[in-house]
Amino acid sequence: MSAPDPAAASSEKLNFIETAIRQDLAKGRFTGVLTRFPPEPNGYLHIGHAKSICLNFSLAEKYGGTCNLRLDDTNPVKEDTEYVDSIMNDIRWLGFDWNNLHYASDYFEQLYQWALQLIRDGKAFVCDLSVDQTRQYRGSVTEPGRNSPYRNRKPDENLDLFQRMRDGEFPDGTRTLRAKIDMGSPNLNLRDPVMYRILHATHHRTGNQWCIYPMYDWAHGQSDSLENISFSICTLEFENHRPLYDWFCENLGIHHPRQIEFARLNMTYTVMSKRKLLQLVTEKHVSGWDDPRMPTIVGLRRRGYTPESIRAFCEDIGVAKFNSTIDMVKLENSIRNHLNAIVERRMAVLDPVKLTITNWPADKTEMLQAINNPEDPAGGTRMVPFDGSLWIEREDFREEAPRKYFRLKKGGAVRLRYGYIIDCYDVVKDDQGNVVEILCHYDPSTHSGQGQSSRKCKGTIHWVSRKHAREVEVRLYDRLFTVEKPEATNEGTFLDCLNPDSLVVSTAFVEPSLLDFPPGTAVQFERQGYFCVDRDTRPGSHVFNRTVGLRDSWGKLEAKGKVD
Repeated sequence: MSAPDPAAASSEKLNFIETAIRQDLAKGRFTGVLTRFPPEPNGYLHIGHAKSICLNFSLAEKYGGTCNLRLDDTNPVKEDTEYVDSIMNDIRWLGFDWNNLHYASDYFEQLYQWALQLIRDGKAFVCDLSVDQTRQYRGSVTEPGRNSPYRNRKPDENLDLFQRMRDGEFPDGTRTLRAKIDMGSPNLNLRDPVMYRILHATHHRTGNQWCIYPMYDWAHGQSDSLENISFSICTLEFENHRPLYDWFCENLGIHHPRQIEFARLNMTYTVMSKRKLLQLVTEKHVSGWDDPRMPTIVGLRRRGYTPESIRAFCEDIGVAKFNSTIDMVKLENSIRNHLNAIVERRMAVLDPVKLTITNWPADKTEMLQAINNPEDPAGGTRMVPFDGSLWIEREDFREEAPRKYFRLKKGGAVRLRYGYIIDCYDVVKDDQGNVVEILCHYDPSTHSGQGQSSRKCKGTIHWVSRKHAREVEVRLYDRLFTVEKPEATNEGTFLDCLNPDSLVVSTAFVEPSLLDFPPGTAVQFERQGYFCVDRDTRPGSHVFNRTVGLRDSWGKLEAKGKVD
């Protein structure tokens, strides 16, 4: 695939990253586009990572380049092969694949040798300050830092101590290797940053071979260089780290990629911090990393989101230079738009009340033809059993209703989806006065689509035959938090903002054909929303997760002041 002509940029709408890429290609700074996606395997990927995945892989594809997957495994305490496997699965599920697979641990020996080079050049030293002392010496944004008392050690002494650090002679936290840059720099990242710390821990790939591990800022840029990356695309919090990224490359005299920062993805009604997501899992506020309320890719997948909808969402929001918060509605609309076009429809009743058609012939069952997907002309039809004893939604009936209520009411008429117009003439109540059965007549001349009658009515409701319906479990998932920005709460913690109604489990009655759908299948429950078959489904025990409602119900509640 040939790269686009840089001269065409003037006629094509480009984001600021593509503009920078085309400028560098035109100047000859780089001969091609090589990007990478470098997650740390210390948790499951979330929707924010999906944005970075789409960006890095799509840029490489558009410009005929390559995109590597590199696992930034420099902290053995927090990392695990479980997370490595999940990262790979998520990337492939989103529709991408890497050109090369690397690990930061692949480069541990080279990073060590480069550290020796900086020590010999007098640009790195072994420091005996504790973590707290290092923080105190660092200064603040308003005060310069102070030089470590160990800063002027001779290169030979530093080389000896660093070798002994590698040999495991010293306990955790007793010594570090630091770059010698400028303790007076206004950029705190340049105030003699730590390059290595002592950590006696078993690594998921290298075992106990190492007891010193590189810090992110030391490993990141050099790993990019070793892979000949041209554009290191990262999120905005690394903008202040860029001078350090450049300093290491320049002082080592190695290939120097260009780091470009973009705004990370923040979304309403959720948290993106891996630490907080881990807390939700470990404290069992959710069922796991793949809980459908989680913003993780595995959670979204289990909830019923599709790769296409997530890619469309990432393309829709684009890339920006400044942080902002994206409304959850955008993500929800992306899955609505995709599922509306591709999934079949079925009828399901979630809050049932009995409806009896008293003039329906006894023991008669009629098969009604129903459209699988009105948005898909090739979607075909199905046959649905219909008789005189049905379930309908409780909210579709009012004994007394306002003037503009167009569903079923006593003394009123409504059309049954794919069937007939019915007239309600009475109800049956229990001892508490609750309606337990609705009594109706049907008009045989009003069969849907057959044009036998000119009679019209404004309302149409769905139903299922009581005799033929199948009982299933439905998990009605909603937003995990009740406030837009749970991470910014002024009182308590983000856990105090958890939505107690984020999961409601109930029983529903559905068309019998719904039981033919295997786990992972998406479907629209007519007039209800989009659902998918959960992996907990077993023969005789079907479970459906609500992906999203047909409309943005939260927006309506907010407009009425019913959501905090």
